[in-house]
Amino acid sequence: MSFADKVLLWLHIGFAIFAIGPVTAATSFTPRYIRARDVGVLRHLHRTTRIFGILTLGVFLFGIALGRVNLGKPYLSVSMTLFIVAAVLLVMIDRDQRTAIRVLSNESQEDDAKVQTGRIAMLSGITALIWLVVLVLMVWFNP
Repeated sequence: MSFADKVLLWLHIGFAIFAIGPVTAATSFTPRYIRARDVGVLRHLHRTTRIFGILTLGVFLFGIALGRVNLGKPYLSVSMTLFIVAAVLLVMIDRDQRTAIRVLSNESQEDDAKVQTGRIAMLSGITALIWLVVLVLMVWFNP
């Protein structure tokens, strides 16, 4: 492995740790604060989800640069596909967080964002499972 490949690997792993971890935590904590009707924390979690969601693209880009020769291998194709699915789910979570903030910012007690609570909980759980499957594929099947 060349020095450039080692740098790419370090960047890939660094982005995975410092971007995917926080975005997973932020999305999984969101339903709790929707139920508590804490709009201030929800705004922070929404901003965290958006910033670290964008940073997760670094994992994808450095992974492509690192695996440039092996991109045709099945485990990389499956991993990249799952990553794209997780990115789409993060966009949906971002939308639901924004809707929950708007709904809870109103003075009306009628709408308590239960729909967004359930959907965000489900999507964040699926996203976390996708990250775990990608991790298994990268560790188990990487030669």
